[in-house]
Amino acid sequence: DCYASDITRTFPVNGRFTAAQRQLYELVLEAQLAAIDKVRPGNHWNDPHQAAVRVLTRGLLKLGLLRGTLAKALKSQAYSRFYMHRTGHWLGMDVHDVGDYKVDGHWRELEPGMVLTVEPGLYIPRGSKGVAKKWQGIGIRIEDDVLVTKDGHDVLSRGAPKQVEEIETLMGK
Repeated sequence: DCYASDITRTFPVNGRFTAAQRQLYELVLEAQLAAIDKVRPGNHWNDPHQAAVRVLTRGLLKLGLLRGTLAKALKSQAYSRFYMHRTGHWLGMDVHDVGDYKVDGHWRELEPGMVLTVEPGLYIPRGSKGVAKKWQGIGIRIEDDVLVTKDGHDVLSRGAPKQVEEIETLMGK
């Protein structure tokens, strides 16, 4: 019906995740699921982003990609070294549809009928100072289209595989 959609999946080129790729992929997936859980009427536009950032930051600390405490890492936005975008955008007649994210300086409240993407990611550039080589050169994004419903949400792109096992099976490995 001329409405736009926008999904991303990260698949390993050879069909199988390395151990490091799998750890980062599963971290991004955990962040995405936490963010999707926050898509419901009455929550604010920023709630999914905050949920994703919290999970990503905690995971990056656990993996040794960030140092310090969770509270300090969140306050300083240390995660932005590896996660430099927001967690989603509106969908509609365009892939990045119009619509305010804030109203009168406050995050907009989610309402039934709104459609947004939920797309956390991690990007570890090659040559990243202080980062173990095993993490370098890995980029992962997992994106779904999510409808705000009366009672919560509906993941419109749920048919696209995103579990590690599903992806490796699809890739024939």
